[in-house]
Amino acid sequence: MRLVTALLLSVVLCAGATRALAAGEASADADWQSWKANANDTDLASLQRGARDFVGYCLGCHSLKYERWSRLGQDLQIPTSLLTKDLIPPGEKPTGYITSPMLAADAEKWLGKAPPDLSLIARSRDPDYLYQYLKTFYVDSERATGANNLAFPQSAMPDIVAPLEGLKIPVYKTIEVAGAGGKMSQEQVFDHFKQIAPGSMTPQQFDQFVHDVVNFLDYVGDPDRAVRRAMGIWVVLFLLAFTWLAWLLKREFWKDVK
Repeated sequence: MRLVTALLLSVVLCAGATRALAAGEASADADWQSWKANANDTDLASLQRGARDFVGYCLGCHSLKYERWSRLGQDLQIPTSLLTKDLIPPGEKPTGYITSPMLAADAEKWLGKAPPDLSLIARSRDPDYLYQYLKTFYVDSERATGANNLAFPQSAMPDIVAPLEGLKIPVYKTIEVAGAGGKMSQEQVFDHFKQIAPGSMTPQQFDQFVHDVVNFLDYVGDPDRAVRRAMGIWVVLFLLAFTWLAWLLKREFWKDVK
């Protein structure tokens, strides 16, 4: 009897844990607008991976027309030999700008509009938005691309990260909303994503992939930011030292007056 009771208790606890886990995942997805990229332009390893992944998944359509390959290699400490071998497309030179091989006319014909240059996208749209955008693609059979996006509905961009993340669909829930005059009405709101096909990466690996790409785009938008911050510390220390010397000089000049 005790054994049966223990087994039943175990089943109840497992079921409760499963429901709690599912609820936790749902609430995490529903809170997608608060997801943070946690961009860090001093994380060299992340920036290097982001550069690699950008070339592999984004450069086919998007350019970085204000960034040179040589500048990228210098800032990210990538030797020219590796830069030429692994990142720079055949026929391009290290001194050239990072441009996409896709012609604008072809892009408009295939996608409806030319993909934007991403040099300043992190500055104009914010790294957190880019992070949310890349993580909220979902299957939509009514779209020509077969995909839609929560952060940017009706986006013309295909879900290029689907092979990595897998395929998912949104699940909605019905809530009661108070309208004019206090009249209640029902409204469908997003609740969570449901995975319908696995990708080549685990959720943790995909999250790291998105973080690295966004981190790289954040660097590209302001390549000198890390240098400015490092220099700013020395500037502040110099001003403090100069202030101290100026105070000593002032005291020396005014001691006879007093």
